[in-house]
Amino acid sequence: MALLSKKLKGLECKTIAVGGRSFDELLEKEWLLTNSRGGFASSTVIGCNTRRYHGLLVGTLTPPAARILTLSNCLEMVHIGNNAKRLSCFEFEGTTALEGMEFLKEFNKDGGVHFEYELWDVRVKKSVYLMPDSDQVALVYTFSNMIAELDFSVRPFVAMRDFHSLQNSKTAMYTTMQDNGITVQSPGLKNGNLYICSRQMRFEDDRQWWYNFYYRKEKQRQAEYFEDLWSPGVFKCHIDCPSRVVLFASLGEDDRNIEDECDDLEIMIDNLTLNEKEVSLGLEKKDQIILDLTSAADQFVIERQVAGKTSTSILAGFPWFLDWGRDTFISLKGILLCTGRYDKAAKVLTTFAAAVDEGMIPNRFDDYDNLPHYNSIDASMWFVHSAFEYLQATSDTKTFCSELLPAIRWIMDSYYKGTRFGIHADHDGLITGGDKDTQLTWMDAKFGDQVFTPRYGKAVEINALWYSNLRRLEEYYKLKSKDQSDQDEQTANYYGKLASNAKKSFNMLFWNNGVGYLNDCILPDGRVDSSLRPNQIYAVSLPHSPLDEGQKKCVVGVVERELLTPYGIRTLTSRDPRYIGTYQGDTYTRDSAYHQGTVWPFLMGGFIEAYLKINDFSKQSRRKALRYLRPLLEHLNEDGCITSICEIFDGETPQKPHGCLAQAWSVAEILRAYILINDNNA
Repeated sequence: MALLSKKLKGLECKTIAVGGRSFDELLEKEWLLTNSRGGFASSTVIGCNTRRYHGLLVGTLTPPAARILTLSNCLEMVHIGNNAKRLSCFEFEGTTALEGMEFLKEFNKDGGVHFEYELWDVRVKKSVYLMPDSDQVALVYTFSNMIAELDFSVRPFVAMRDFHSLQNSKTAMYTTMQDNGITVQSPGLKNGNLYICSRQMRFEDDRQWWYNFYYRKEKQRQAEYFEDLWSPGVFKCHIDCPSRVVLFASLGEDDRNIEDECDDLEIMIDNLTLNEKEVSLGLEKKDQIILDLTSAADQFVIERQVAGKTSTSILAGFPWFLDWGRDTFISLKGILLCTGRYDKAAKVLTTFAAAVDEGMIPNRFDDYDNLPHYNSIDASMWFVHSAFEYLQATSDTKTFCSELLPAIRWIMDSYYKGTRFGIHADHDGLITGGDKDTQLTWMDAKFGDQVFTPRYGKAVEINALWYSNLRRLEEYYKLKSKDQSDQDEQTANYYGKLASNAKKSFNMLFWNNGVGYLNDCILPDGRVDSSLRPNQIYAVSLPHSPLDEGQKKCVVGVVERELLTPYGIRTLTSRDPRYIGTYQGDTYTRDSAYHQGTVWPFLMGGFIEAYLKINDFSKQSRRKALRYLRPLLEHLNEDGCITSICEIFDGETPQKPHGCLAQAWSVAEILRAYILINDNNA
């Protein structure tokens, strides 16, 4: 462990020096704070919003769904005599307001984010803290090295809108005066008021619309990219000695004494510090990379109400995804099991187990009403896999037997006999499902009626999961039969026969002697899709493989040669005429590239595990695997969203990051792979 960690010394840095960097470069570096409700705060390291999703407070009306962007940004001004300087940075239509960048010296992120300014020899530190368990943000301004008295003002810019949409000046906004602050309401929101207050500043009513804030990331995505924001007035104070000034903003549904909010800062910071410590308690090894990845992983862990009780789930990605079944269970081991947070892992599993319907777990919960959707073929298979991973990690037979095993049996039996979307075991014992109009696997991009990566019928990773899950059920009941009854032995034999039949058929249908790797999909009419894609890697990485050792090495070898890049695995070989190496343009163009060459970091988890397996976890293979991970570990703290890993990268150099700025399975699988590399027991 020491040798590998030494090679990556320095990755613990979470500080960005602003001086000498261009405006365009700094706008590519973002930050994210999250809470347990699915709310968040996010912007760039110079505080200039570039997305419609950037804001200082994005709250939730029905946690974790119905997210509302409330406080978008603030205009902060420092006045000494007749001179006034702005700390903020904005882009408008045809112009930029970058004065604050001149004074910004450093950006830093820990439990909050911090901006260090110097102007007229006065030092100003702006910190942003998001409350862990409520939709509340604190903006903390610390003034030091005072050479003269000054006046300070903060003008809040309010959006009060669904976080997917944009605001315009035609919307009515209402402001109510409170002690030390204000309440802002919008008739477009049936529930939810924005409270803004400060003990140190007085509020002056000065209502204004500010027009045409420009969001360059939205323009790049060829979406609407201008927004009008409402400002109810200005908070002001006079400062004549080193001081701390705090502005609170919170989203709530009913009236409260806003003055009470101002007492929460120290509690907020203490809670953030305590949460950071609790997150790392279950770690067996605590080198800085594991600590950084564990902290990043915690941002996706949220609470969800299930049958009137608070449970746990995992959001797929920020800023726009909620909890998706496949993402949750591909992520669960890295985010919760590898970090020793077994109680939360159990809650995630039981949350989804309680939602099983027709032998399927939800692929996702709705963005607005939290209702489950069941449109995937792989989410249920990953659930079964994760349930066994949980049992292996915890030996918690009570939870497994009483709450997870019934769901597992229901899923496996339903997949065998038949369920939604024509999913069933064919005569050869392999799982088939879907049709030309569905997108049931993780390669699910669809625009209108066009499915860009049709993989209906028998998909290779689905049947690799099916086989591995059958073997694990066989093992479970064999072990159980030693102490229990003949019935368990019969059940073990039943699943064993299904697995043996699936293994034989898998090799007959998927192994392609002509090319030396696995076919990607077998269509219902028997046609073979031999596209060179990464999905085959799971036939090697999963606990049970239907392949022999020679076949395993061929699969890993072809993925390594043809699909591996510094930032993850391509979804299609660049030699394929359908390959698209850049992810850009409008929704249609981006969707068409999503799984046709675009690179996904999360696939590194399966690849690294498969690579180490075929090389018997040798020291040489561990060193090489670490080299493969290094660019993504550097990306964690240096590029994109600081202290997280994005959803996707371009397939071609320079491999720019795209998609969600922070993706759960990207972080989870890199953490899992890093721990695998350093696991002396593997």
